[in-house]
Amino acid sequence: MKIVVLGAWGNIGKRIVAEALHRGHAVTGIARHPAPANPPLARFGVVAADVTDVASTAKAIAGHDAVISAVGPAHDDAGSTLLVDAARSLPAAARAADVKRIVVVGGAGSLLVGPGLQLVDTPDFPAAWRRVALDHRDALALWRAVPDLDWTYASPAAVIAPGTRTGIYQTGDDLLLVDAEGQSRISMEDFAVAVVDLVEQASHKRQRVTFAN
Repeated sequence: MKIVVLGAWGNIGKRIVAEALHRGHAVTGIARHPAPANPPLARFGVVAADVTDVASTAKAIAGHDAVISAVGPAHDDAGSTLLVDAARSLPAAARAADVKRIVVVGGAGSLLVGPGLQLVDTPDFPAAWRRVALDHRDALALWRAVPDLDWTYASPAAVIAPGTRTGIYQTGDDLLLVDAEGQSRISMEDFAVAVVDLVEQASHKRQRVTFAN
């Protein structure tokens, strides 16, 4: 398959790129200011585009089988509207490029931890992450209003961090997944496995899905 990864140089994006290349896919990495692979990688191309700009994004993703969006604001950019802006522009770009399949890397904050209670609204949710979590929630609402594209919104567990690729993960929908000790975690490597599985299996279309170890 020919796969585009937006935000390919981020912590999660670069692991998605590595996983897709490992499986033999051709990958195009997209960012506003992309860095070339050094040394160059087979089946990996680099294109500059702004995900909030419909025209440049449509041109960059045209001819691909699927788009994976792993874009996100920098941790020190408290005023960023990137997540919501991307959720508004990417559907239009996909339509213009005639690309139907989109997988969006989302957040865990909008996952339910009880009846009507989302993780972001719990007392112990980290204040430093609240703004980004709310933006992810708003972006999810925008994606849920898109009826004509095969999108999937992929939420990680409450804690996602660099770790080990096991290839083993749990799958859920809108409920936060926890283990026997009540912990909700996934490695970035296993989250990348799950995201590429979504693309290969063409599953969970027009749904939110969550993954945890």
